[in-house]
Amino acid sequence: MGGAAIPTLSLSGCEKPMPVIGMGTMAYPPADIETTKAAILEAMRAGYRHFDTAFAYGSEKPLGEAIAEALRVGLIQSRDELFITTKLWSSFADPAQVVPACRMSLQNLQLEYVDMYLIHQPVRLTEMISRTPVAAEIIRPLDVKGVWEGMEECKNLGLTKGIGVSGDEPYLAAKAIKGILQGKRCSHYCLLSLGANNTKWGDNRIVESDVLADIAKAKGKTTAQVALRWAYEQGVSIVTKSFNKQRMRENLQIFDWALSTDDLEKINQLQQRKGTTLASIFGPHDLLWSLMPRFNYNLLLYFGVVLMNKKLRLFLGCWVLYPLLKY
Repeated sequence: MGGAAIPTLSLSGCEKPMPVIGMGTMAYPPADIETTKAAILEAMRAGYRHFDTAFAYGSEKPLGEAIAEALRVGLIQSRDELFITTKLWSSFADPAQVVPACRMSLQNLQLEYVDMYLIHQPVRLTEMISRTPVAAEIIRPLDVKGVWEGMEECKNLGLTKGIGVSGDEPYLAAKAIKGILQGKRCSHYCLLSLGANNTKWGDNRIVESDVLADIAKAKGKTTAQVALRWAYEQGVSIVTKSFNKQRMRENLQIFDWALSTDDLEKINQLQQRKGTTLASIFGPHDLLWSLMPRFNYNLLLYFGVVLMNKKLRLFLGCWVLYPLLKY
């Protein structure tokens, strides 16, 4: 791997430091098992040691197979070299199903434990789904206390080293919440894709940005590297997504240089787009708006319970930039 070593974050309540950049394993359109497995092995060769998966992605099994092969051929010497994150899917977000769901993910991964187990979304679904939009009647408020206690039980049983939430935007000013989280050794874990080209929810505006292109040219970098470096300098962790061998390596080469104050100011002025895709990829739609009063209340409660947890056994990780520039 070229460039500097990958920095790590020490998280409250998690026994292992987390590499600040990881590889995402969700592909759209979905990739077959062998393609995903091969990409993960290539990522390990490039230097990735943090892998993000989820039951809903269908990538737990190929990730597990890739880890087993990497150990067999000596690509890694120990499973402990890796930081593996997976997530409790909303269809299992019921207090009685949390531990069984975690065990099922471990079986898929062929692992005894994961390093981070996240509640995928702050809602419960009464049915398994394969696409969005979903019917309003299958969406239920999350039993925050009960599900969180199930997550704590997973940690107590040794099924995971750390627990937390994902898919949330705090109902607070972004800069203010970031300061709170960093002060408590937490990392914000939410979906903010930089580009996500070739997906239904993404486009190519990042790699085609004139501002980023000018900065990249001046520094001898790619626009993707500039975008990633900007995110890193915001103090967040990053999950990138590319199955392209060259781009996998390029995405890691962001730690031995920096953006100038002028560069940062130019990037900060760019228009941002944020949204949710549960009710519709193309929203907002009536279904989404009809759910918002419930969602706002539960998001506030969700973060209140998590942030006030006295032992702070959590990881508000950063599902930022995921999937990054799928191109």
